Amino acid sequence: MRLFKQLVGVFAVAGLLIGVLAIFAFDVIKIDWVVFMEIQPSFGTQEDPLPVPARSIPVEGPVYIPGAGAPANPVLADEVSLARGAQLFTIHCQMCHGVNGQGTGPIAAFLIQKKPADLTVDLVQNKDDGTLFLTVSNGFGLMPALNENLTVRERWDVVNFVRTLKAAGQ
Repeated sequence: MRLFKQLVGVFAVAGLLIGVLAIFAFDVIKIDWVVFMEIQPSFGTQEDPLPVPARSIPVEGPVYIPGAGAPANPVLADEVSLARGAQLFTIHCQMCHGVNGQGTGPIAAFLIQKKPADLTVDLVQNKDDGTLFLTVSNGFGLMPALNENLTVRERWDVVNFVRTLKAAGQ
């Protein structure tokens, strides 16, 4: 009988330990374990990304050298570039700048304080291609930067297409 009582005691203690471990295993009681992924530098959703490391070159190659002025347009304004630029303009720009680039897109009515630029006027069309490229890349005012949405080649295609808007607007 004494052996039986000892076995019941051992099984009760073992059952209690297994029960406690099961509670921790199924997150009933949450213990915050140190995880190295949590303590590394990172950014959350809708936060600005970390700056580009110094002296690094993007996978697509160098876009422009900071402090050296606006870059030169390496993409010829041929049919392929203009067609691709028109397609990208429709996707990324037309909602604010409108079909003809005159700043009359469907969202323009909701932008009360600062209207989208009219891309057909001489003020815009007289800027060099590099300045337009930097504007598309980095944004301007309320215009968002498109450097994360468009590749370097696609941004130059948009610049080439914006050049055709002068003829259509005047």
